[in-house]
Amino acid sequence: MSERQPIETVPMRGFEYLGPVAHGHVPIKAWNRGVDFDAKAISQLRNIASLPFIHSHVAAMPDAHVGIGATVGSVIATRGAIIPAAVGVDIGCGMCAWQLTLTANDLPDNLGAVRSAIEAAVPHGRTDNGGKNDRGTWHDVPDWASEIWRLGLADRYAAILDKHPKAATRKQAQYLGTLGTGNHFIELCLDQDDHVWVMLHSGSRGLGNRIGQYFIEKAKEEMRKYFVSLQDMDCAYLVEKSELFDDYIDAVSWAQDFALRNRLAIMEQILRAIRPLLPPYAFTETAVNCHHNYVARENHGGKNVLVTRKGALRAREGDLGIIPGSMGTGSFIVRGRGNPDSFCSCSHGAGRRMSRADAKKNITLADHVAATAHVECRKDVDVIDESPAAYKDIGAVIAAQIDLIDVLHRLRGIVNVKG
Repeated sequence: MSERQPIETVPMRGFEYLGPVAHGHVPIKAWNRGVDFDAKAISQLRNIASLPFIHSHVAAMPDAHVGIGATVGSVIATRGAIIPAAVGVDIGCGMCAWQLTLTANDLPDNLGAVRSAIEAAVPHGRTDNGGKNDRGTWHDVPDWASEIWRLGLADRYAAILDKHPKAATRKQAQYLGTLGTGNHFIELCLDQDDHVWVMLHSGSRGLGNRIGQYFIEKAKEEMRKYFVSLQDMDCAYLVEKSELFDDYIDAVSWAQDFALRNRLAIMEQILRAIRPLLPPYAFTETAVNCHHNYVARENHGGKNVLVTRKGALRAREGDLGIIPGSMGTGSFIVRGRGNPDSFCSCSHGAGRRMSRADAKKNITLADHVAATAHVECRKDVDVIDESPAAYKDIGAVIAAQIDLIDVLHRLRGIVNVKG
């Protein structure tokens, strides 16, 4: 993989400043050429740029859209404080992709059985109150999931809950190896040479969600306690060297580790499920497992900083990443170029252009069926909000950031599983 030449692309000029910059605000560098940037997202970015502990500037990726507190598609470096909402509640969410030694010619003409096998093997969809028909988590936790939980995750999670019992969820190991819902998905893809890939998008599930929600609320309590006035209370922050700050970093680190292990566990289940339906195969050297909602300690501009990426990948020189499109559109395996203006980052996907509510109002079932005609996937009203029209043009998003990444593979989805 490291010797593969990038797919030829046409470079663009890089970022634009979103101005004017008000007194006391750091600049905003936005990779927005040729893509939609709505006014609410810009306003949200400017709000973040006004906070006193932001380092250098705020970077906005081309898939940026409004989030809670912080914009999805933002990269924020801070010194002395951290904003829990700048990571969000889907902590450690990210992508995993493996290339198989199969080509399109090795696949069956009808991929329905492949999709059904994946759906049967990986719990997906919404989690109910724990009834026997719960599709979202394991009702009976498999032995392998219990073992992963016991050996690598349980003790650290218990230590977090000893101090913060309200950060707990009722289910724990039940989430390990499960996909989730919303924009989380599993895909079988073909690249530009018709090689087969297995790709998935998932994170730390209900465990990370609860941790994120809990510490966002704790940060708001801190603001009220110290009479800190903010334009948006969802931008509440925790001050470095405080006990809450340290506890949040520990909890986020745990959730990120869970997310990595969760993606690997899902991948193993997928491969086990599809193996009987395909010719014998092995794996190439290409395997990518990367976060796009997380926090890391890094050095930028000669300063040690905390970097929160909410809907963004780290793209240091040589880093491999995955930028997915939507159901029925292309995805990309990329290699970072280490651009310091983006804090060595790139986008995490196409980015929404419609809210879920707007998508359900404006996209018909017929529209969705037509847009996904070439994909073995769900074609019902419950996934309308994930239909391709709800997202930005992935080709334009990639073109807008070609100074951040090199494209190594273009993937087209042929099987898609969503909750």
